[in-house]
This record gives sequence, structure tokens and C-alpha cells, in this order.
Amino acid sequence: MIGRLNHVAIAVPDLEAASAQYRDTLGARVGAPQDEPDHGVTVVFIELPNTKIELLYPLGENSPIAGFLEKNPSGGIHHICYEVEDILAARDRLKAQGARVLGTGEPKIGAHGKPVLFLHPKDFNGCLVELEQV
Repeated sequence: MIGRLNHVAIAVPDLEAASAQYRDTLGARVGAPQDEPDHGVTVVFIELPNTKIELLYPLGENSPIAGFLEKNPSGGIHHICYEVEDILAARDRLKAQGARVLGTGEPKIGAHGKPVLFLHPKDFNGCLVELEQV
């Protein structure tokens, strides 16, 4: 059901400093900051030859990243994202097997302009999983 690893998301306490570190220290191609109000984050994508890194920074007071950074002030890996061909079929299959889909269970449009869903970390070895339809 899952396909390629689309990205690994890292919550960061300073988006500019983290972007500069990837660009200047590691020599990566770093995109421009992009606000995602529906998800409560500002994101920056780091383009790698085989996948992406998504830097996450809180956008607004109710950002889920703000809570994550309170518990992890230095930042850290927040979630992994896998590609799926049909997000509704994937959701229905996962729910039938007992997995919990976060939120309403309906896909939202993610940072790439494609439908996404998140799966409860307690159902996946403590890892928050994002599915993105490609």
C-alpha cells in the first residue's frame, strides 16, 4: 500500500537558522518558507536526490508544533510521510485494520497541494505517520 518515502519532518525552534544550516553547512537546496495555516505550520523543504526533509515551525498559537517544541526545545523528528496512490482506499483499509486516523478522518490539502492524512503514533510504534496521495 505505501510507496516511496516522501519526506521526514523535523520540528525546529528557529526556522532561519535550520534552513541556513542545511544550505550553508550541508550544501543542500533549500526552498522558501511556506505558511500552511490549515496545519498551523510554516514549512521549508530541503530537496535531496532521493527524498525531502521538511522543516516545521509553529504558525499561530494553536500550532501542534508549538506543543512539540515545548516538550523538545531543541526540536526533533516530528513525522515521516509515505506516498500512497489512493488516500481514501488507504484510509479505509487502515481503519478496517484498527488504525486511528487523526482529525476528522477526511484528507486535508498538504504543503505539496495534495491530499494528506495523519495516523496516530500509538498505532505505529510511536511514530506519527503522514500519508500523501501522489
